[in-house]
Amino acid sequence: MSQATKRKHVVKEVLEEYVVPSPQQQIVRVLGTPGNNLHEVETTEGTRFLVSMPTKFRKNIWIKRGDFLLVDPIEEGEKVKAEISFVLYKDHVRYLKKEGLWPEAFSSDTAESQPSAEISREQEQTGACSSEEEDSADDSDLFVNTNRLRCDCTESEDDSEEETVVTSDQDEEEK
Repeated sequence: MSQATKRKHVVKEVLEEYVVPSPQQQIVRVLGTPGNNLHEVETTEGTRFLVSMPTKFRKNIWIKRGDFLLVDPIEEGEKVKAEISFVLYKDHVRYLKKEGLWPEAFSSDTAESQPSAEISREQEQTGACSSEEEDSADDSDLFVNTNRLRCDCTESEDDSEEETVVTSDQDEEEK
């Protein structure tokens, strides 16, 4: 199977299938990605451990901090205690909540994060008109390019005198 065909099937499987966790599987939240296809997760009880990403998901599915996963425990690991079996997206979370299978510890996290996103959108929309005033007042957060030499160029009075001379020459030609 070619890489493109494999990617198509994996993405289709992850996005379209709605799974119910088996008794040995558990739902966890991603805290970070230390590297080497490992992800640090937290369970509903608050225990933290590493999970590994199987090869079928590598370079096909991307996981970021705050995502929810369905994991299968593995016995032989000391640090890595589980393997990712499914990535849960918003639609999957809604489905599991509707079925009554979503952990209560995580339901408060998802409920709190949605209003904060709405509040930040409203602030962006209302702040758009006043942002021009704020931008001119506070330029300390602007990026400074350290690769360029800083040139403090100020206009001298000589430049303004030349302009007046030019305008006076034009006036004389018109007369």
